[in-house]
Amino acid sequence: MFRRSVVLPAAAVMLASAGVVYLAQTSNAEVNTGLDLSAANRRPAVSGLYDWSRAGYRGGADLPGAGQVNPDPNCQVTPAELDSQYGVRPGDGADDTAGVQAAIDALKAACSPSASYAKLSLLALPAGTLNVSREIHVDADYLVLRGAGSAPGGTQFVYRPDANTAYDTLTEDGSDWDEDGMTSGQGKGGWLWPGRGLFRVQSRGVHSAYTADYAAAPANRKDIFEGTVNVHWKVGVALRAKPGDAGFAGRTGDTTVYLASSGSLANLTVGGLVNVRAANTVAFYAQQNITPADGTLLDQHMRQQIFTVTAVDSTNRTVTLNKPLEFDVPVDSTSDGSAPIGSAAYASKVSPIVDPVVGVGFENLAFTQDVPGLDRAATVHNYGNMAPAQEMHGIVFKWAADSWVSGVRAELTGSHPIVTEEAYHLQIVGNTLDGAWNKGKGGNGYFRGSRVWDSLYAGNTSRNLRHFTFQWSASGNVVIGNDFDSDLNLHGGWERNNLFENNTVTVPFEHRSANCTTNCGEEGGGGVDASTWFPIWWAAGKKAVKWSGSSGPRNVFFHNTMRKQVTAGAAFTPFYADAQRVYQFGWNGSGWQHLDAGGVPIADWAGNEQRDYTGGHGVDASRTDAAASLFLRSLTTTPVTPSPSTSRSASPSTSASASPSTSVSPSTSSSAPAAGCLAVTFARTSTWSSGYGAEYTLTNRCTTATTGWKVEFDLPSGTTVSNSWSSVRTSSGQHHTFTNATYNGAIKPGKSATFGFNAAGTGLPINCRVNGSTC
Repeated sequence: MFRRSVVLPAAAVMLASAGVVYLAQTSNAEVNTGLDLSAANRRPAVSGLYDWSRAGYRGGADLPGAGQVNPDPNCQVTPAELDSQYGVRPGDGADDTAGVQAAIDALKAACSPSASYAKLSLLALPAGTLNVSREIHVDADYLVLRGAGSAPGGTQFVYRPDANTAYDTLTEDGSDWDEDGMTSGQGKGGWLWPGRGLFRVQSRGVHSAYTADYAAAPANRKDIFEGTVNVHWKVGVALRAKPGDAGFAGRTGDTTVYLASSGSLANLTVGGLVNVRAANTVAFYAQQNITPADGTLLDQHMRQQIFTVTAVDSTNRTVTLNKPLEFDVPVDSTSDGSAPIGSAAYASKVSPIVDPVVGVGFENLAFTQDVPGLDRAATVHNYGNMAPAQEMHGIVFKWAADSWVSGVRAELTGSHPIVTEEAYHLQIVGNTLDGAWNKGKGGNGYFRGSRVWDSLYAGNTSRNLRHFTFQWSASGNVVIGNDFDSDLNLHGGWERNNLFENNTVTVPFEHRSANCTTNCGEEGGGGVDASTWFPIWWAAGKKAVKWSGSSGPRNVFFHNTMRKQVTAGAAFTPFYADAQRVYQFGWNGSGWQHLDAGGVPIADWAGNEQRDYTGGHGVDASRTDAAASLFLRSLTTTPVTPSPSTSRSASPSTSASASPSTSVSPSTSSSAPAAGCLAVTFARTSTWSSGYGAEYTLTNRCTTATTGWKVEFDLPSGTTVSNSWSSVRTSSGQHHTFTNATYNGAIKPGKSATFGFNAAGTGLPINCRVNGSTC
């Protein structure tokens, strides 16, 4: 059997034990969203709306199972082999980075060349804590990284970036990573965008123009050049006008794009991926209500999209795409009659993804970033950057396709727990993302979909992050059955044709940029907004020009349960509450329209969130749909039950699932004072045909703070705990024990802590005890 021993560097750093306790997992089965996402259950395109039926992994294919894993033992690495061959031993305090990377590299060399979606390699990760100090490059095609579970006792990565990974260039005020100041040779830190992570799904290929620079670069700059085999300024092909349409190489609805007479077509292949990139023009900015007086207009490709190539005509120099264009493509920044933005015309391009990474999956594992000296509890509703040099992400997908993340728990990453930049056909399902150290100035701490296309986000729980965002031309994505305590944020850059449906979005007053202790502000570098974020955020042109431009056409909201606490302590009020109405933002019934107030385009969403934009002001609400979903034929009876605040966050309980099969009944509760200081109250918060959700509230009646707590009870035969939150759970038969999480063990006098669980079955707890005494 092929195996290669790896000797770890003698200087490998011994890392202290993390001391991190992961909260109990909130997803029942780690890949279960409660929704049937199969192709057979997807609705065909609804007349007059976008066709979302092919969103997600491989255009609607089921995620792979055991039958798709290569049975060849040479293409599987077991936990025992990680130990014996690569020196990866959980819990030993050593740095596991080199060993994990070596295992991935060995599978890439031995198996990726002959692998496929039906013959995946497998890296099986052990239970326990793995310590990582540098970014792990996951650039082996057709590889599954599968942990032993994301709950306590499963696989837990603890990331402590070393000196060559943490950012050594910050902005002048020290508030954020300064990519512009991070240079080496010809290289710029912006080439690293969106920044470093724990896992990076991206090619490490270096373009030949940068070989010498890469060799000369110091260790903390080499990754600037990795992936440059795909950059558009080296591999992109310029365009020419299509016959009979001077100035445009393609129009909305076309599937053929016309290429310039010069430039190599060697990287354009049938079945390959290309990014069609339309140059910004003064006229395009003006359409968004943006003039040079509003900010710096940039020579960029705000409108872009990844397609699959179906034909290349090298004689007539055209490329044919697998689906129609969603925007007009000028030949360059002046060919539509606009004056140049810069000193000369800026070209639109068809840019092949020369070395995409495909078929990568992350399953059933957890990760966190440890920042010594900082208080983890201080991250709650703190929308600033607490440690700017530590703005590392969790999982980065760049120039990646047909990949997935399932059953993963991220707790306190440096910035974005999952982030994309030029990604296609991803499936992000059944994950729990909880908090970030940096959620402030420069745009940090998002669940972020940037330049992502035709992807599916389903059944995820997000807590204590700044936003869920689509931005920078993201299109064709579906967001369904998720539970968020932050806003659904259309962040700007002509994102379009995205569907948000059957989500539960409950946004407390504290979710606002002014809730910040240090390094506060917006993505564009400006100050905080005076308003509080609502369940939807829409990018007005004059505001978002600081980082891109306006939100684009036909972003659809349907059948969501959205509520906002407008002032501190107030009741939560519904937001866009008509479940059967199809709200199309940035649309007037026939074309794109900027949101306006009395016919005047709004300059900023902040302060204008509660205006009525229907009836001709930028939100088309003229149609309804009697179904429960625009994406699925039916919603399953398994409820996607949102947990009532599954994190450190102070967000309110959410008692209703997005699924129409879930009903909310009046809570039944019982309480009795504990023999000691803690009074315990039990309440059912939601019910459905096969189970219920419940919470326990512990109130300190004494004069000193508690230092911890333990609640235990029995459930009748036929009822089990399917998942839980805000606690650490152990179960033995019908007996279940819950101890405090790291952040809620100390209960001050007169204050309370809560934890909760979902039950499969209808039996209620009996024999309750708290800290050894009867409840």
